Amino acid sequence: MRIEGVSAIVTGGASGLGLGTVKRLAKAGAHVVILDLPGSKGAEIADELGGGVRFVPADVTEPDQIQAVIEVAQQAAPLRAVVHCAGIGFPIRVVDKAGEPGDLNAFEMVVRVNLIGSYNVLRLTAAAMAGNEPVDGERGVVVLTASVAAWEGQIGQIAYTASKGGVVGMTICAARDLAGRNIRVNTIAPGLMDTPLFALLRDDIRDSLAASVPNPRRFGTPDEYGQTAQFIIENGYVNGETIRLDGGIRMAPR
Repeated sequence: MRIEGVSAIVTGGASGLGLGTVKRLAKAGAHVVILDLPGSKGAEIADELGGGVRFVPADVTEPDQIQAVIEVAQQAAPLRAVVHCAGIGFPIRVVDKAGEPGDLNAFEMVVRVNLIGSYNVLRLTAAAMAGNEPVDGERGVVVLTASVAAWEGQIGQIAYTASKGGVVGMTICAARDLAGRNIRVNTIAPGLMDTPLFALLRDDIRDSLAASVPNPRRFGTPDEYGQTAQFIIENGYVNGETIRLDGGIRMAPR
Protein backbone atom coordinates (compact mmCIF):
# COMPACT_ATOMS: atom_id res chain seq x y z
CA MET A 1 0.00 0.00 0.00
CA ARG A 2 1.19 3.46 -0.84
CA ILE A 3 1.36 5.52 2.37
CA GLU A 4 1.40 8.99 0.86
CA GLY A 5 -2.01 10.64 1.14
CA VAL A 6 -3.71 7.94 3.24
CA SER A 7 -5.16 8.51 6.68
CA ALA A 8 -3.51 6.55 9.49
CA ILE A 9 -4.19 6.10 13.20
CA VAL A 10 -1.40 5.29 15.64
CA THR A 11 -2.53 4.32 19.15
CA GLY A 12 -0.11 5.09 21.94
CA GLY A 13 1.33 7.56 19.47
CA ALA A 14 2.48 10.15 22.00
CA SER A 15 5.54 8.22 23.19
CA GLY A 16 7.84 5.26 22.62
CA LEU A 17 7.08 2.88 19.77
CA GLY A 18 3.96 4.78 18.79
CA LEU A 19 5.80 8.07 18.47
CA GLY A 20 8.50 6.43 16.35
CA THR A 21 5.73 5.19 14.05
CA VAL A 22 3.97 8.56 13.90
CA LYS A 23 7.18 10.22 12.74
CA ARG A 24 7.80 7.54 10.10
CA LEU A 25 4.30 7.65 8.63
CA ALA A 26 4.13 11.44 8.69
CA LYS A 27 7.45 11.65 6.88
CA ALA A 28 6.09 9.23 4.27
CA GLY A 29 3.18 11.58 3.62
CA ALA A 30 0.31 10.09 5.64
CA HIS A 31 -2.33 12.10 7.46
CA VAL A 32 -1.62 10.76 10.96
CA VAL A 33 -3.93 10.85 13.96
CA ILE A 34 -2.27 10.26 17.32
CA LEU A 35 -4.55 8.34 19.66
CA ASP A 36 -3.40 8.49 23.27
CA LEU A 37 -4.72 9.25 26.75
CA PRO A 38 -5.78 12.79 27.65
CA GLY A 39 -2.80 13.22 29.98
CA SER A 40 -0.27 12.38 27.29
CA LYS A 41 1.86 14.80 25.26
CA GLY A 42 -0.17 14.05 22.14
CA ALA A 43 -1.31 17.62 21.50
CA GLU A 44 2.19 18.98 22.04
CA ILE A 45 3.69 16.40 19.67
CA ALA A 46 1.06 17.08 16.99
CA ASP A 47 1.84 20.81 17.16
CA GLU A 48 5.55 20.09 16.99
CA LEU A 49 5.31 17.77 13.99
CA GLY A 50 2.72 19.90 12.21
CA GLY A 51 1.58 19.02 8.71
CA GLY A 52 -1.04 16.31 8.68
CA VAL A 53 -0.52 15.17 12.29
CA ARG A 54 -3.42 15.55 14.71
CA PHE A 55 -4.15 14.38 18.24
CA VAL A 56 -7.41 12.93 19.55
CA PRO A 57 -7.46 11.73 23.18
CA ALA A 58 -9.04 8.32 23.69
CA ASP A 59 -8.99 5.09 25.68
CA VAL A 60 -8.51 2.02 23.48
CA THR A 61 -11.06 0.06 25.51
CA GLU A 62 -13.87 2.59 24.91
CA PRO A 63 -15.77 2.00 21.63
CA ASP A 64 -17.32 5.46 21.42
CA GLN A 65 -13.96 7.14 21.87
CA ILE A 66 -12.31 4.99 19.19
CA GLN A 67 -15.17 5.75 16.82
CA ALA A 68 -14.62 9.47 17.40
CA VAL A 69 -10.94 9.08 16.47
CA ILE A 70 -11.90 7.23 13.28
CA GLU A 71 -14.26 10.03 12.30
CA VAL A 72 -11.49 12.62 12.71
CA ALA A 73 -9.08 10.48 10.69
CA GLN A 74 -11.55 10.10 7.84
CA GLN A 75 -11.97 13.86 7.52
CA ALA A 76 -8.56 14.03 5.84
CA ALA A 77 -8.72 10.86 3.71
CA PRO A 78 -10.06 7.30 3.89
CA LEU A 79 -8.61 5.41 6.85
CA ARG A 80 -6.29 2.78 5.39
CA ALA A 81 -3.58 2.21 8.01
CA VAL A 82 -3.70 1.55 11.75
CA VAL A 83 -0.74 0.81 14.00
CA HIS A 84 -1.83 -0.21 17.48
CA CYS A 85 0.94 0.38 20.04
CA ALA A 86 -1.02 1.28 23.18
CA GLY A 87 -0.57 -1.08 26.10
CA ILE A 88 0.31 -1.46 29.77
CA GLY A 89 2.23 -3.87 31.95
CA PHE A 90 3.21 -4.24 35.59
CA PRO A 91 4.46 -7.14 37.74
CA ILE A 92 1.93 -9.76 38.76
CA ARG A 93 2.68 -13.24 40.06
CA VAL A 94 0.54 -16.36 40.29
CA VAL A 95 1.31 -16.48 44.01
CA ASP A 96 2.88 -13.39 45.58
CA LYS A 97 5.85 -13.25 47.94
CA ALA A 98 3.55 -13.44 50.95
CA GLY A 99 2.03 -16.66 49.64
CA GLU A 100 -1.23 -15.02 48.64
CA PRO A 101 -2.95 -15.55 45.27
CA GLY A 102 -2.00 -13.06 42.60
CA ASP A 103 -4.08 -9.92 42.12
CA LEU A 104 -7.02 -10.85 39.88
CA ASN A 105 -8.10 -7.24 39.36
CA ALA A 106 -4.63 -6.28 38.16
CA PHE A 107 -4.57 -9.30 35.82
CA GLU A 108 -7.94 -8.31 34.36
CA MET A 109 -6.79 -4.71 33.86
CA VAL A 110 -3.74 -5.73 31.83
CA VAL A 111 -5.74 -8.17 29.71
CA ARG A 112 -8.50 -5.59 29.21
CA VAL A 113 -6.13 -2.92 27.90
CA ASN A 114 -3.70 -5.10 25.96
CA LEU A 115 -5.94 -7.80 24.52
CA ILE A 116 -9.51 -6.51 24.61
CA GLY A 117 -8.21 -3.06 23.65
CA SER A 118 -6.44 -4.59 20.66
CA TYR A 119 -9.61 -6.33 19.51
CA ASN A 120 -11.66 -3.19 20.05
CA VAL A 121 -9.31 -1.09 17.90
CA LEU A 122 -9.08 -3.86 15.29
CA ARG A 123 -12.83 -4.44 14.94
CA LEU A 124 -13.78 -0.76 14.73
CA THR A 125 -11.03 0.34 12.36
CA ALA A 126 -11.49 -2.71 10.15
CA ALA A 127 -15.21 -1.94 9.87
CA ALA A 128 -14.30 1.58 8.72
CA MET A 129 -11.76 0.24 6.21
CA ALA A 130 -14.27 -2.24 4.82
CA GLY A 131 -16.18 0.68 3.30
CA ASN A 132 -13.15 1.95 1.36
CA GLU A 133 -12.77 1.56 -2.37
CA PRO A 134 -9.92 -0.91 -3.03
CA VAL A 135 -6.63 0.59 -4.19
CA ASP A 136 -4.31 -1.96 -5.80
CA GLY A 137 -6.50 -4.66 -4.31
CA GLU A 138 -6.33 -3.34 -0.74
CA ARG A 139 -8.74 -1.52 1.53
CA GLY A 140 -6.52 -1.27 4.59
CA VAL A 141 -3.83 -2.63 6.90
CA VAL A 142 -3.83 -3.09 10.67
CA VAL A 143 -0.58 -3.63 12.59
CA LEU A 144 -0.92 -4.88 16.18
CA THR A 145 1.78 -5.01 18.85
CA ALA A 146 2.64 -8.07 20.90
CA SER A 147 5.96 -8.83 22.64
CA VAL A 148 8.57 -11.55 22.85
CA ALA A 149 6.92 -12.19 26.23
CA ALA A 150 4.17 -13.92 24.25
CA TRP A 151 6.59 -16.87 23.98
CA GLU A 152 9.10 -16.29 26.79
CA GLY A 153 7.25 -14.56 29.57
CA GLN A 154 9.46 -13.88 32.54
CA ILE A 155 8.69 -14.30 36.22
CA GLY A 156 6.14 -11.66 37.17
CA GLN A 157 4.83 -11.23 33.62
CA ILE A 158 1.87 -13.60 33.84
CA ALA A 159 -0.76 -10.99 32.88
CA TYR A 160 1.39 -9.28 30.26
CA THR A 161 2.33 -12.62 28.70
CA ALA A 162 -1.29 -13.79 28.60
CA SER A 163 -2.39 -10.56 26.93
CA LYS A 164 0.38 -10.50 24.34
CA GLY A 165 0.02 -14.22 23.65
CA GLY A 166 -3.61 -13.49 22.87
CA VAL A 167 -2.61 -10.82 20.36
CA VAL A 168 -0.26 -13.24 18.60
CA GLY A 169 -2.96 -15.91 18.57
CA MET A 170 -5.60 -13.73 16.97
CA THR A 171 -3.35 -12.33 14.24
CA ILE A 172 -3.70 -15.13 11.68
CA CYS A 173 -7.37 -15.57 12.60
CA ALA A 174 -8.06 -11.87 12.01
CA ALA A 175 -6.11 -11.90 8.74
CA ARG A 176 -8.21 -14.82 7.49
CA ASP A 177 -11.42 -13.24 8.77
CA LEU A 178 -10.72 -9.98 6.91
CA ALA A 179 -9.18 -11.47 3.77
CA GLY A 180 -12.47 -11.29 1.90
CA ARG A 181 -12.58 -7.57 2.61
CA ASN A 182 -9.03 -6.99 1.35
CA ILE A 183 -7.74 -5.91 4.77
CA ARG A 184 -4.40 -7.24 6.00
CA VAL A 185 -3.55 -7.85 9.67
CA ASN A 186 -0.05 -8.34 11.05
CA THR A 187 1.68 -8.06 14.42
CA ILE A 188 5.10 -6.84 15.57
CA ALA A 189 6.56 -8.52 18.66
CA PRO A 190 9.31 -6.27 20.05
CA GLY A 191 12.05 -7.36 22.40
CA LEU A 192 14.05 -4.86 24.47
CA MET A 193 13.21 -1.43 23.06
CA ASP A 194 14.53 1.96 24.09
CA THR A 195 11.24 3.35 25.39
CA PRO A 196 10.50 5.71 28.31
CA LEU A 197 9.94 2.71 30.58
CA PHE A 198 13.51 1.46 30.17
CA ALA A 199 14.88 5.01 30.34
CA LEU A 200 13.96 5.01 34.05
CA LEU A 201 16.45 2.21 34.81
CA ARG A 202 19.96 2.78 36.15
CA ASP A 203 22.70 2.82 33.51
CA ASP A 204 24.28 -0.40 34.80
CA ILE A 205 20.97 -2.25 34.55
CA ARG A 206 20.36 -0.90 31.05
CA ASP A 207 23.87 -1.97 30.00
CA SER A 208 23.31 -5.46 31.38
CA LEU A 209 20.01 -5.81 29.53
CA ALA A 210 21.51 -4.54 26.29
CA ALA A 211 24.36 -7.05 26.59
CA SER A 212 21.80 -9.88 26.69
CA VAL A 213 20.77 -9.15 23.08
CA PRO A 214 22.77 -11.44 20.75
CA ASN A 215 23.20 -9.00 17.86
CA PRO A 216 23.27 -6.04 17.91
CA ARG A 217 24.03 -5.74 21.63
CA ARG A 218 21.75 -2.81 22.30
CA PHE A 219 18.13 -1.84 22.72
CA GLY A 220 15.97 -1.52 19.65
CA THR A 221 14.74 1.97 18.81
CA PRO A 222 11.25 3.37 18.29
CA ASP A 223 12.32 4.34 14.78
CA GLU A 224 13.20 0.69 14.03
CA TYR A 225 9.73 -0.30 15.21
CA GLY A 226 8.24 2.43 12.99
CA GLN A 227 10.36 1.23 10.07
CA THR A 228 8.97 -2.27 10.54
CA ALA A 229 5.40 -0.98 10.68
CA GLN A 230 6.00 1.03 7.51
CA PHE A 231 7.39 -2.04 5.76
CA ILE A 232 4.31 -4.06 6.71
CA ILE A 233 1.97 -1.37 5.45
CA GLU A 234 3.82 -0.95 2.16
CA ASN A 235 4.37 -4.64 1.38
CA GLY A 236 1.06 -6.03 0.16
CA TYR A 237 2.11 -9.67 0.47
CA VAL A 238 2.80 -9.58 4.22
CA ASN A 239 -0.33 -10.89 5.90
CA GLY A 240 -1.19 -12.90 9.00
CA GLU A 241 2.37 -12.67 10.29
CA THR A 242 3.88 -11.92 13.69
CA ILE A 243 7.36 -10.48 13.20
CA ARG A 244 9.80 -10.60 16.10
CA LEU A 245 11.85 -7.41 16.36
CA ASP A 246 14.33 -8.44 19.02
CA GLY A 247 17.95 -8.78 17.88
CA GLY A 248 17.66 -12.55 18.28
CA ILE A 249 17.01 -12.46 22.03
CA ARG A 250 15.27 -15.31 23.85
CA MET A 251 14.26 -14.11 27.28
CA ALA A 252 15.58 -15.81 30.42
CA PRO A 253 13.22 -16.73 33.29
CA ARG A 254 14.01 -13.44 35.08
